[in-house]
Amino acid sequence: MLITLDERDARPIYQQIVSQVKEQIQRGDLQPGDELPPVRELAGALGINLHTVRGAYGRLRDQGIIDLRLGRRARISQARRAPASVVEAETALGGHLRELVSEAFLLGLSANELHSMLDSHLGNVNVGASTPDSNMKEKR
Repeated sequence: MLITLDERDARPIYQQIVSQVKEQIQRGDLQPGDELPPVRELAGALGINLHTVRGAYGRLRDQGIIDLRLGRRARISQARRAPASVVEAETALGGHLRELVSEAFLLGLSANELHSMLDSHLGNVNVGASTPDSNMKEKR
């Protein structure tokens, strides 16, 4: 697992860590059962406070992305057995999507330009995973 911090990124460090772990899972670089570095080790490697890493791991645990057990290393959780329902997806993603749409509007992007950007990023989804389109259509 490789985590790099971007000082120009406006997001807090813990969010950068959370995002990069999720991206590595999405790309297939991290698989269910893979171990993450211990909190102290990652904090030392990144030159940050261990509480920042602990907070990132806590968020990943709360989202079901990793398993944390006292005295054991954090591991990537098993993949979801079934895709999220539309209601669950809206609950989890609705706020992010509204913010994304607002940001795109403020940047002057058209709906088509935003769709193109999303399509481009969706093209990077791990080939072994089911497609987002098929998951959402099945649940409607």
